[in-house]
Amino acid sequence: MNWEQLLSLKRFGDTQKRSRADQDETRLGFEVDFDRIIFSEAFRSLQDKTQVIPLSETDFVHTRLTHSLEVSVVGRTLGRKVGEVLLERYPKLKELGYTFNDFGAIVAAASLMHDIGNPPFGHSGEKAIGEYFNTGNGRQYKKELTAKEYQDIIDFEGNANGLKILTENRQGIHGGLRLSYATLGAFIKYPKESLPKKPTTHIEDKKYGCFQSEKNAFLDIATDLGLLKKSKTADISFHRHPLTFLVEAADDICYTIIDFEDGINLGLIEEEFALEYLIKLVKDSIDTAKYHTLQLKKDRVSYLRALAINTLIHEAVSIFLANEKAILEGKFSTSLLDKCKYEAQINDIINISISKIYMSQEVVEKEVAGYKIIADLLDVFITALNNYHKGSSTNYDHLLLNLLPKEFKVDSNSFYDRIMSICSYISRMSDSYAIRIHKKIQGTVI
Repeated sequence: MNWEQLLSLKRFGDTQKRSRADQDETRLGFEVDFDRIIFSEAFRSLQDKTQVIPLSETDFVHTRLTHSLEVSVVGRTLGRKVGEVLLERYPKLKELGYTFNDFGAIVAAASLMHDIGNPPFGHSGEKAIGEYFNTGNGRQYKKELTAKEYQDIIDFEGNANGLKILTENRQGIHGGLRLSYATLGAFIKYPKESLPKKPTTHIEDKKYGCFQSEKNAFLDIATDLGLLKKSKTADISFHRHPLTFLVEAADDICYTIIDFEDGINLGLIEEEFALEYLIKLVKDSIDTAKYHTLQLKKDRVSYLRALAINTLIHEAVSIFLANEKAILEGKFSTSLLDKCKYEAQINDIINISISKIYMSQEVVEKEVAGYKIIADLLDVFITALNNYHKGSSTNYDHLLLNLLPKEFKVDSNSFYDRIMSICSYISRMSDSYAIRIHKKIQGTVI
């Protein structure tokens, strides 16, 4: 892979290449990506989607929206620091007009939207959709689908759903948000289709990033960027865009440290016990005198959190630059933080978060409710849309379809398209909206 091609400013519908030198410096193309994401409906819904801990009576718990904004800030710094060095390594990029801010803008935009395809109720939302089709009432639809189509829904993936949201066509709108291919490439964390599942131990094969419905768009992006083809068969699989490693690192840094911070502030993790682990990460940069002047727990935790994030940013940049050649050749097979000298400390923090936060009663109760809500919504809306297509709608089906926004009323001969339209509708719901619609179909709210 080469950086000139990887930094493509092309957008869906473009008939010719966009030159970096011709860009308006007051509103650079990669910065336009960021703006379009911020103003999108899908991004706004993240303000009411659970990150890990459901919204409580306190006001500092992170939602998907605040998490995404923080990941974007970290991603911008990672991109700029890497970009500064890459411009020295590849002087031609400077001649073409690229600056280190371009790298920062691409990583910031891709980081901003990294969770845009996640369903309501946290990661359990993905599992709830998958299990509905794998072991629930949706299992009856298997015979109507190809193997890859069925795998898309039994292993429903927020990353692939994000690509759908960002690129799908609507009447009068080609290419969704029409983001630059560089930003879309950096966003695609797992550049493969759903089958074969986990064919290797390479980090980019851990999940998948493209539904069957978006494979043509995905191939267009991958070809334009010059991503290395990985699969030796007809199956779609490529090596990552190098900047994806920085997007992943930004997310890893934020959820590791900030989920931990939420757990401490909520009292789910004892402060003394927790601070011991954070201090191990920042022992080389902590100002002990300053730390001991902080009287409030939240200020002490905030100070250590900022230092820990800064420490891991420097680590991620250093690892990326040391392995840049291998990354460009598709030979770097782990996340950046897996090569970090603080890997043991990070794993300690994650293990505590799993036991104390992710498995806390409040989180488990939210996930249990989410399973029931999502299964019920899938049941009634898929039935209504299929009955409508077959011309056998009941009055109840008609009423349900009146609740369904126009863009999701897909009257296609493709059974897969109809199912995916309902999955897409439900996945875009906020937590509160999903609960509200569920109450209505249960007849508990009129």
